[in-house]
Amino acid sequence: MEFVQDIAGSLNIRPQQVEAVLSLFEDGATIPFIARYRKDKTGALDEVMIAKIQEEAKSRKEFADRKAAIEKSITEQGKMTPELQGKLDKAKTLSELEDIYLPYKPKRKTKASVARENGLEPLADLLLKQEGDPDLEAIAQTYLNDNVKSVDEALQGARDIIAENVNENAEARNGLRKLFENDARLESKVVPGKEEDAQKYKDYFDFSELIKTVPSHRILAILRGFLEGMLRISITPVEEDALDRLDRQFVTASNTTTPHIRKALKDSWKRLLQPSLETEFRTLLKQRADEDAIQVFAENLRQLLLSSPLGSKRILAIDPGYRTGCKVVCLDEKGELKETAIMFVHESGRAAQSEYLVRDLITKYDIQAFAIGDGTAGRETEMFIKKLNLGLPVFLVNEDGASVYSASETARQEFPDQDVTVRGAVSIGRRLMDPLAELVKIDPKSIGVGQYQHDVNQFRLKEKLDQTVVSCVNMVGVNLNTASKHLLSYVSGINSTIAENIVQFRNENGRFKSRKQLLKVSRLGEKAFEQSAGFLRIKEAEHPLDATGVHPESYHIVEQMAADLKVELQVLIGNPDLVNQIDLKKYITTQIGEHTLRDILNELKKPGLDPRSEAQQFEFAQIFSIEDVQAGTVVPGVVTNLTRFGAFVDIGVKQDGLVHVSEISQDYITDPAEKLKLNQKVMVKVLEVDMARKRISLSIKQAEEGGTTGGKARPRKEVKRQEKPQEDLSNLNLNDALSALKKKFGK
Repeated sequence: MEFVQDIAGSLNIRPQQVEAVLSLFEDGATIPFIARYRKDKTGALDEVMIAKIQEEAKSRKEFADRKAAIEKSITEQGKMTPELQGKLDKAKTLSELEDIYLPYKPKRKTKASVARENGLEPLADLLLKQEGDPDLEAIAQTYLNDNVKSVDEALQGARDIIAENVNENAEARNGLRKLFENDARLESKVVPGKEEDAQKYKDYFDFSELIKTVPSHRILAILRGFLEGMLRISITPVEEDALDRLDRQFVTASNTTTPHIRKALKDSWKRLLQPSLETEFRTLLKQRADEDAIQVFAENLRQLLLSSPLGSKRILAIDPGYRTGCKVVCLDEKGELKETAIMFVHESGRAAQSEYLVRDLITKYDIQAFAIGDGTAGRETEMFIKKLNLGLPVFLVNEDGASVYSASETARQEFPDQDVTVRGAVSIGRRLMDPLAELVKIDPKSIGVGQYQHDVNQFRLKEKLDQTVVSCVNMVGVNLNTASKHLLSYVSGINSTIAENIVQFRNENGRFKSRKQLLKVSRLGEKAFEQSAGFLRIKEAEHPLDATGVHPESYHIVEQMAADLKVELQVLIGNPDLVNQIDLKKYITTQIGEHTLRDILNELKKPGLDPRSEAQQFEFAQIFSIEDVQAGTVVPGVVTNLTRFGAFVDIGVKQDGLVHVSEISQDYITDPAEKLKLNQKVMVKVLEVDMARKRISLSIKQAEEGGTTGGKARPRKEVKRQEKPQEDLSNLNLNDALSALKKKFGK
């Protein structure tokens, strides 16, 4: 298998591990399946390392394909030599390959090619030799013809040839490339006359930083300003340093040829080398910034998808609004829409009517929690509900992307008879119940946790985000009898067509009772079954292991374990005391190793365990708009986005504040266990409020040191679940009050 040794060396793992992973990929295995169910073959490599192996193999294949194409081109030109082949064989990077190929690359007409056509190449060779002290004017006279009419034209043509030869010299390009890597600076200036329009790029009106240190967010910001025509940019080292490097390589004497050589070197630098290398490094900087931004987005998306679910509860979900009212929907435990309504809680004359509606719906559907969108009027709607003292938990739900979903084809198929506002409210409610199941229906770019996501390579972004969604879905597992086709399509081994077929089979035949029934689904063959079965759960299945993460291929092992313990299989599952009595060594075979067996035991102890924690309530400070925010106060907030330059925190005023990386406690940066996470609850100190630009500067570090709110800063811990307030029955009629008391205390 190609590249195995190289990949193993670059990733610092054993060649056997690389070979095992690549072999599994060739056999159609997915990353989640390999990471979860083939640990014995890979040496327990995790998803991250398996993905790196996949990317390294892809990169090396691209290199090999390009090398083969170059070799073919040079051979067809009849110019391949053993020496040239040796250089190609030693090349390690694509840029090295391209440097070697440059002299042989078909090119359009250039100054040098015209000079060669005019017979000036021997004159250029004579200059490059730099031997003796030749009379160049006399020699140049001998090259005059119908196309070369003067000595100056002859010498200029010779210098054009030298300039191109220098540009195509692999050693020269490689040396200058190192100069760029170490000393080149990214510089930007505002385009004259654009100062007013380019205010958002004000930090880059006169900017300069070494390219080896400039962070990704600055690169992307500057490139966006450049593409919008607001900034001029350059990427270059100091010209004198570049010319000095070329001088040391090409100037070998001091005679009449020297001034011509140096003119040619300067021309080569300014006209050919510098623009070419600047383009190359602009591309490299963009790629580097893209990868960093995509990685940030993927990390944030993973945390968002794995947000704490409330679980199967009856939800009253509200999409808040002022003028058009609040859209209200009631959802059952499965997220099915039961009723829709509209209320106007922000009009004083209609508040009582809205209160009656809410109380009526709570009673009618035995509502267990409120989900309120955190957009326009969200905080005010939350306060209205809390003042009713209903004794139910109230959650503000991030509604980024809900409007995108509500107008999508997916939403139209789910709710063809409802308008976009109702669909949006349903999405808000379902997000509270299970963020993962709902968010997979939305394009990740619309969720709002990225960094310059519209500026990066879109193909690479989609590839990485899809990989992240697949990882999260398979990590949590999917209920085969309730999952939507969108959620199913991210399960290992299942594509959108098979997902639709699963839902259709379920609709026609009723709920799945066994994983084996999957084999009856159209187009779901043995390979798809192998890849997907372990990630699909069936509650109350015919076989008790169908509700766990144990793969069907290992059922016989667990059955043998139960038999050896002389207990029923159902008794073993979920019984840690019995599981701890199992001696793993008895069950190790050439096919099943210790890694797989340990996973099985862990699954038997806590079958079908959801790795996510339960959703917690959170209380914002009593501030509702940016005008209420005062510098120096310490307030609670929720982390909504993480970037390389800091964290955005929602403090309940519709405009997220920024905690610059310098204002984040060192523990959060250096200690993986303390690292900031999306949706984490933190205390922040308000440093500055810029009303003109609607910006709020915050500090976590200073919040820990104290501040003013009428109270002291709390320690850096998650805000605990709020105690349920005592239910106020004073506004209810007698029958309703009796019903509420019965519900609370029993008959």
